[in-house]
Amino acid sequence: MTSVDEYAKVDLQIVEQLKTIVGEQYVFVDEESLSRYAHDETENLHFPPEVVVKPRTTEEISAIMKLCNEKLIPVTPRGAGTGLAGAALADKGGVLLSTERLNSILNIDERNHQVTTEPGVITEVLMEEVKKLGLFYPPDPSSRGSCFIGGNISANSGGPKAVKYGVVRDYVLNLEVVLPNGEVIWTGANVLKYSTGYNLTHLIVGSEGTLGVVTKIVLRLIPLPKYDLLMLVPFKNLEQAGEAVSEIFRAGFVPSGLELVEIDALQIVSKMVDSSAVPLTDDTAAHLIIEVDGNDMDVLMKDMEAIGELLTKYDIGELYFADDAQQKAELWKLRRRVAEAVKMVGYTIEEDTVVPRAELPALIKGVKALGKEYDFNVVCYGHAGDGNLHIRIHKEGTPNSYGDAEMAKCLRAMFALVHGLGGTISGEHGVGLIQKGYMDIVMKEANLKLMREIKRAFDPNNILNPGKIFDL
Repeated sequence: MTSVDEYAKVDLQIVEQLKTIVGEQYVFVDEESLSRYAHDETENLHFPPEVVVKPRTTEEISAIMKLCNEKLIPVTPRGAGTGLAGAALADKGGVLLSTERLNSILNIDERNHQVTTEPGVITEVLMEEVKKLGLFYPPDPSSRGSCFIGGNISANSGGPKAVKYGVVRDYVLNLEVVLPNGEVIWTGANVLKYSTGYNLTHLIVGSEGTLGVVTKIVLRLIPLPKYDLLMLVPFKNLEQAGEAVSEIFRAGFVPSGLELVEIDALQIVSKMVDSSAVPLTDDTAAHLIIEVDGNDMDVLMKDMEAIGELLTKYDIGELYFADDAQQKAELWKLRRRVAEAVKMVGYTIEEDTVVPRAELPALIKGVKALGKEYDFNVVCYGHAGDGNLHIRIHKEGTPNSYGDAEMAKCLRAMFALVHGLGGTISGEHGVGLIQKGYMDIVMKEANLKLMREIKRAFDPNNILNPGKIFDL
């Protein structure tokens, strides 16, 4: 197994070989390019690669991997650079392999409700293309307008619709993957049921680019719902907002979106985008954004009325219904830009915790208590319907959690709280670089040993995205 000290440097000869593979114009060693690909959306981290390569085909990626495997050069796969766990950061140097030129939707199979796409397609572009045919690809991360479908595969992304429709893994049927030694495989079959040996497709999804480079993706689609309704509910107590989430499901409703946004976060994002779409009164602690969808408008109206009536048992303000598509879009825009807004004002550390939804009030209360104990400010928002709470931290003088011993103490306490509530340390962002030091909180050594052995089976030289999720 290759250690950090044994990795080879990218010399002029390697650069020339890469140019032969992909073309001179798609190999970059200039300082500006290396700096541009040295960061993603993870905190304020910066790790320049030694070279950036932008292949166009599976065959080119295969040749790159074969070369790097033979020369013991680390390779970091990268999509759009919207990640929040550092999984696409080249902290070991080496080759940064960008999939941005693999950006074609190859086929939409209307008969079988499937789409075959390359990994560099923007998620929202894919969603809109299938929508034109009355089809629906539900996973919709907040960065859907810029993130790549390949990056979504890497992190097993979710988004607001996950509460009803599931996450990326629930829609992936088959993957073309280039292994670290350059060999190309398909992981499964383009079928809805699969019981033929180990499920390599599901293993690759969420593996954060550590096992192979995904080059083609086959996704299942579903019929597009005809209607949706959106309601905004202001709560005067943050913990009550968390309690109401579980109450809605216990009453038999399954919203297509159920988001919680703390008032501090809403104030920040409303100011950033200059929006007055959400009423921000002094006595409001948080809002729930509740969406229902389906094919019968009468049923949806009755559901919304019943949910609204159910919530009157809590200390809430006036319910707000989005009257048209424009108002709905404005509310979702605010929700999707919360992360960007709070980061701009100093909340640079984000944790992606998830607990059983009934434990949300305890998580919120515990996080606020930890903020006081460890002297940091915190805002909470996220996919409350599936218990996935994004926790944004601002601690004066501490822009990064990675490599900071004091912040590590805070996060270990937070993750211990999450684990104690039956949850885990990441719901959709992945482990990457910054969360790997906390894996022992939620997993036994036996679990980690199995994962390491899987990594060794795929990548015996440890050259593909080394040091992500765990160290070998």
